[in-house]
Amino acid sequence: MARPLRITYPGAFYHITSRGNEQKPVFKSKRDRVKFQEYLESASERYNAVIHVYCMMDNHYHLLLETPSGNLPQIMRHINGAYTNYFNTKRDRAGHLFQGRYKAILFEKDEYAKQLSRYIHLNPVRAGLAEKPEEYEWSSYPEYIGKREKPEWLCTDFIHGYFGKTKTSAEKQYHKFVSQLINTEYEDPLNEVTGSVILGSSDFINKIKAKYLSGKKADKNIPAFNALTDRVSANDIYEAVENADITDPAAERNIKIYLAKRFTDKKLKDIGLEFGISESGVSRTCSRLLKRIEKDKKLKKVIDIIIKSLNI
Repeated sequence: MARPLRITYPGAFYHITSRGNEQKPVFKSKRDRVKFQEYLESASERYNAVIHVYCMMDNHYHLLLETPSGNLPQIMRHINGAYTNYFNTKRDRAGHLFQGRYKAILFEKDEYAKQLSRYIHLNPVRAGLAEKPEEYEWSSYPEYIGKREKPEWLCTDFIHGYFGKTKTSAEKQYHKFVSQLINTEYEDPLNEVTGSVILGSSDFINKIKAKYLSGKKADKNIPAFNALTDRVSANDIYEAVENADITDPAAERNIKIYLAKRFTDKKLKDIGLEFGISESGVSRTCSRLLKRIEKDKKLKKVIDIIIKSLNI
């Protein structure tokens, strides 16, 4: 079974998602949600976890988490393990509550903390559970806009720091920042994740790779590690596509976009600028091509040959 790649170090920031087994609910009552909050609090007290943002849905949850002690696995074993024991005991059940392993995306804080916090707080609106994020009880958004007293274990100061020098000013500006995307289409910041585990600028990704992945051998059981260490340049990809047996200029362009997104560190914005399209245009192009690949065996073979020629 494939294992997730965990890059851990003191001061790391993560977007955490954990889903219910078979997409089943993990929160069935108010007591469940309050109990989960208690485990967030104990993770803060016992393991020095810094909880910046949270949102509890029905069958999953989101966290924006900082690890001053570099101990993410220990923190997550406590949160998911303790909550699973509580949930199973309460309902006289046994076995896994969460689906496989939790997903942890390491991100560059100054580049993505604001966007990810907004993405998490808008989750109930996207799911149709509330018209406005402040109407949803089980997220940290009410604390962020001053509508509810903040518990000691929730840290709002860091993200508020991007929005104002005073608490009142920061709450007001953050509310405006989040509200401006309600009822609009917007780009999912997680679309820019590299290798399934890192979100950040090219410099950030390269620093993480050099410091924490350099010198390690490939492991077929950790696909994310192989994806990160097998990066190639966009120019190499473009040249390989141009040398392939592709007669349709539109298909050639789309394959370049797809492979650049999949195998390089380039951000969607930079890929889009090269081809004269938006970030969302890059995502749509890749989605359409993936659907074509599923139906067109000849196209799939051409792309496989290109990938093989690049030794990816």
